[in-house]
Amino acid sequence: MTTLVAAGLTGVAHRTLAAEAAKPKFLFGACQGLDRAAKMKAAGFDFIELGVGGTLRPRDTDEAFKPQLDKLLASPLPIRSCNGFLPGELKLTGPNTRQEEALAYAEKACRRADLINMVTIVFGSSGARNAPEGFDIEKAKEQFIDFCRKLGDRIADCKVTVVLEPLNKKEANYLRTVLEGAEMVDAIGKPRIQLLGDFYHMRCEKETADSFRKAGAKIRHCHIAELNGRVCPGTHGEDFSDYFTALRDIGYEGGISCECGWPQKKQSDGTRTPPIEELWAKALDTMKKQAGC
Repeated sequence: MTTLVAAGLTGVAHRTLAAEAAKPKFLFGACQGLDRAAKMKAAGFDFIELGVGGTLRPRDTDEAFKPQLDKLLASPLPIRSCNGFLPGELKLTGPNTRQEEALAYAEKACRRADLINMVTIVFGSSGARNAPEGFDIEKAKEQFIDFCRKLGDRIADCKVTVVLEPLNKKEANYLRTVLEGAEMVDAIGKPRIQLLGDFYHMRCEKETADSFRKAGAKIRHCHIAELNGRVCPGTHGEDFSDYFTALRDIGYEGGISCECGWPQKKQSDGTRTPPIEELWAKALDTMKKQAGC
């Protein structure tokens, strides 16, 4: 092999490695049942996202939870995240809070999350956190921040991170933007309490991708759904490239989970079309193309 040819091949190899290194290290998942994990893995997803109540079962004793733990550990896909953190009755704000019960529930969920190497728990929980009608919003924010500080102390030795989820104005009366969430994370000041970015809620609130750049490393998990009907990516062709670009700019390497509807039509024989696997494939392809993966 001549020196010129060898140098050319070396240059190609370096360019190939550079191109691979430049690709974002996003992980793609979806909020689906544990019974679909094997098929999701076959479809190419990296993880599955479940619900805290039905997955980590904080109300169960450790003995009662053991069979469930065995099932979770046997999942074909990593259970990287859970949402639906706190039941609505465990009120965190207002004149009559149940913060101590909520702290016990939340701590147990986090410790069980560690048993299956879960990375994040999503703290949306509008029913628990929303201020009651007529209650001072600033006071409610103070109560919420106080709860998160206490939780942050209790789970300081955990590996899982609780990520605050900014919701839209139809669902929440505060914590409705990524920028507001970033301010709250700073006010809470606990390493295990960080932030989620939800593309759907951001679109609802007309929040631009620049919020990701400003929040930076506080972003630890993401949700995605198209604005029209809150359905899976690829349904109406909504372009999320701006959000993906911003995530790349901040060096984000976390999960992006489809929290959305999967539009199917029920047929006379009871089947649904198109098959869910077809919708998964289209959503995954759409996300990867827009993300530059």
